[in-house]
Amino acid sequence: MNVATPAERRRSIQESVEPWRERPLHGAFDDAVSEYADRPLVITDDVVLSYAQTQEMSIDIAKGLIDLGVRKGDRVAVVMANFAEYIPLKIAISRTGAVAVPLNYLYRAQELRYVLGQSRANVLVTMSSFMDHEYVSTLDEIAPGWRHGSPEALPELRSVVVFETTAGGADGHGLTLDGVRNAGSRATTTVDVEVAGTDLGDIVYTSGTTGRPKGVMVSHDAYLRSSYATTLTRAFEDGRRLLFSAPLFHMFSYVEAFLPCLWVGGAVIPQKTFVPDAFLAAVERHQASEIVTVPTMTVALVEEAERASYRFDSLLALFSAAAPAPVWLWERSIRVFGVSELLTGYGMTESGAGITMTRPEDSLATVAGTVGQVKLAGASGCGEDPGLLGILKTVDPETGADLVPGSEGEVAIKAPTLMLGFWEKPEETTKVFDGTWLRTGDVGRVTPTGLSLTGRTKELYKSGGELVMPKEVEEVIARLPEVSQVYVVGLPDERWGEIGCAVVVAAPNAEVDTDGVIAHCKVHLARFKVPKRVVVMSVESLPTTPTGKMQKFQLVKDLVAMQSENLA
Repeated sequence: MNVATPAERRRSIQESVEPWRERPLHGAFDDAVSEYADRPLVITDDVVLSYAQTQEMSIDIAKGLIDLGVRKGDRVAVVMANFAEYIPLKIAISRTGAVAVPLNYLYRAQELRYVLGQSRANVLVTMSSFMDHEYVSTLDEIAPGWRHGSPEALPELRSVVVFETTAGGADGHGLTLDGVRNAGSRATTTVDVEVAGTDLGDIVYTSGTTGRPKGVMVSHDAYLRSSYATTLTRAFEDGRRLLFSAPLFHMFSYVEAFLPCLWVGGAVIPQKTFVPDAFLAAVERHQASEIVTVPTMTVALVEEAERASYRFDSLLALFSAAAPAPVWLWERSIRVFGVSELLTGYGMTESGAGITMTRPEDSLATVAGTVGQVKLAGASGCGEDPGLLGILKTVDPETGADLVPGSEGEVAIKAPTLMLGFWEKPEETTKVFDGTWLRTGDVGRVTPTGLSLTGRTKELYKSGGELVMPKEVEEVIARLPEVSQVYVVGLPDERWGEIGCAVVVAAPNAEVDTDGVIAHCKVHLARFKVPKRVVVMSVESLPTTPTGKMQKFQLVKDLVAMQSENLA
């Protein structure tokens, strides 16, 4: 594939994009439409939307929402999988000046009730059904009276708009997304709401890897700066096409795949679910130039590609992030997919998505051993370190005091993309964010070659009075060829306070000897670090978020429950 060098592509991006200015989401999108009107923006097997068609849809939906009573500052919650309509809907919400609240469509009834209530959502746009979820009947359960605009359980929820995923999916409820759009197309309403780039754009709920979700407040400008920095760091060529299946309600797909396309007239190829053979077939069918995954997905894709025949002629890059990936996975990806650019990164909802990222020209050792350096950002950067999105440091996890550069400690971030705070949770906000520096809860080292993560403060456990870093134990167990994945957690124990438990997933066609795992650890680790239990589980039984992150707090609950059942 004949593509300019990363340096040449970066120069092209910086020459074609005007100097940075704050603006809302729809403002940046409309600028892109003026350049790329007839290009495809959203590509699915069912529909292809051009930039101009997406703009028209978003304006009609915005006018319909305004006629429905949506005003600046209202919260519009969205429960939608990766349908093509998701993108014009998000842009439409921005046009109204309302705050989008993208929600996890896998929430069960009480989880959905919590986030709708905590966000004080005024309008909900929800699918009628998806997979095994029936959202209309769920609303009947958690918010009786919602059809009449007066649910006692959610008193601020004025309207529900149903996106019909199946015929008759609205279940007799007259307000549908198609109906809102059609009404907007006929309305004389003008969409002239004044929205600033610094205004609150989204409330994004954390995936809950450490407990109950919190609503992270993100400004329009934070999203756009982060996405532009992604485009520059990954050196997108004109018209890059990104294929992904991680849901768009999550920062990972929204900020690291969709928004970056706007800066180069690119397109997204969203998949509603992750099915390895369908995913790989879509690479060829839609001529994807980059696939965006998390490592668990990458493993499945590599294994599928080795079993069957697919063409990857269009593929230039693989971006696999959100969790560590072993060297062998990167090596097999190069061989199987034929990609010349491997990328990973690090970020969190609170940081406005990715803050560090490797670069296409980085070595395999850098990609496998770090999560990259702070993103390149050009004119959109923080100003303190010219051309970079922000700055990093490490602090003492207990006191918060700055550590000597290069020292292992809790990673802290300063950047213009940081959250505005947690929605209506000021105490939780001040625990991690002082208005300038964000404490991530992740432990690592910041060096000239990049950020290396070594663990997480909240995952530490104390066994027999000694602190244990799970990642260190995981790295030792991961060396065993029969182990595909490993997660180490602390479990409550009457004698030790906590004991280490290693949950392992066997490699394909392999069996794991649990006694052998412990024996291996005894050779390579101090006694207090050796896990006292090893549990073999299947990938399907692991509690993960829709983006593939392991929910260790839930894994602990599952293991404790399993132990109780065995003792009963």
